[in-house]
Amino acid sequence: MNLQIRKLVTVVDEIHTDGAKALEKPIKKCASIAVIKNPFAGKYVEDLSELTEIGEYFGKFLTERAVEALGVAKEEVESYGKGTIIGLDGELEHGAAILHPKLGKPMRAAIGGGKAIIPSAKKMGPAGTPLDVPLHFKDAAFVRTHYDAMEVRLHDAPKADEIVVALVVTTGGRPHPRIGGLQKEEIKGEDGLR
Repeated sequence: MNLQIRKLVTVVDEIHTDGAKALEKPIKKCASIAVIKNPFAGKYVEDLSELTEIGEYFGKFLTERAVEALGVAKEEVESYGKGTIIGLDGELEHGAAILHPKLGKPMRAAIGGGKAIIPSAKKMGPAGTPLDVPLHFKDAAFVRTHYDAMEVRLHDAPKADEIVVALVVTTGGRPHPRIGGLQKEEIKGEDGLR
């Protein structure tokens, strides 16, 4: 694996009040971000397994950094998501190669579980491109209280030959959820859906 990391960024968003009402317990969201050199920038390559291996590495490394930054036990993570921003000399499939084949298993291990699919987003763009990393409850995708996102944006990344990789974990869903639907206390946790 030819992994060249230019920078690592960790952002913790701690929400105490929303809609003019204080929360009983603050909700924390953490984005753990790596800016890496894209080994395939500017050329078409059929075999993207090098990026798949990078994804596997980051599934563990970035998730552990995020959980540590949250300051909670890994089992206290409630929701998760992942995303990439690919510099303009790359291609969308480069982000997919990082996010999909092997990243999930080590990410789930780093939080002590997670039966639901890990929602993801990927896009191409220059430095400063924002990405809303989608989030939902880790054990049941249909828990409506946890449908959310965290914006990731770095002023100096990605450069044309880079990829921004972002993993997000949280300690809760949206503040003051009240639109109904499946609640986390009601899940069966069998299939990752309900």
